[in-house]
Parts: sequence; structure tokens; C-alpha cells
Amino acid sequence: MAQGEISKQLQDQINRLQQVRSQVQSILLQRQQVELRLKEINAALDELEKTDDKTPIYKAAGAVLVKANSKKEIVDELKSNKETLELRKKTLEKQEGRARENLNELQSKVQNALSLSKEDK
Repeated sequence: MAQGEISKQLQDQINRLQQVRSQVQSILLQRQQVELRLKEINAALDELEKTDDKTPIYKAAGAVLVKANSKKEIVDELKSNKETLELRKKTLEKQEGRARENLNELQSKVQNALSLSKEDK
């Protein structure tokens, strides 16, 4: 093999490493979006706790606000959304953990292969 060339197997590992890095970034972005939405829901629930049952409450329906039938309806809807998002967050955290383990393993393999490649020259 000419100097500066790397094996097909090593090139495949490097490509896979780049794919896994991209996957980790994507998962991280999704998790951050879920966490942001959870913060918004928690803030809304906190505000709703401060209101009495007679206070008119509106919810977004696309580009318009619609008067809710009751405070309880909105609280139940927010709590349901919160549960769904918390489950999604846990799933993303597990995916992120597995992807990071895979990333570390691939990085180690590529670094070892590059070290062996340099020693051969």
C-alpha cells in the first residue's frame, strides 16, 4: 500500500464513526427539544395552579386561541403530554447512551488501526 493510503476496512470504520457521531448529535438535539417542551409544560402547570377554577383559560389551536371548557381539562391534557414527553426523554437518553458507547468503541478501533498503520510505515 502506498504511503498515505488507508485500507478499505479502515475507511469503512471512519465512515461509520462519522455516521454514529451524526446520530449522537441528532439524538442530543431531540432530547434537548423534549426537555424544553417539558419545561414549558411544567411552567404552564405551575401557572394553572395559581389560578382559580373560574378564571377563563385558553389553549392554542394552531394559530388561534380557543377558550377551554375547564381548568381540569387543560391540566389533564398537559399532564398527559408531560408523561408522553418524559417517556420519550427516557427513550432518547437510552438511545444516546448506546450511541455514545458505540461511538467510543469505534473511536478506539479507528485510533488503534491508525496507530498500527503508522507503525507499519
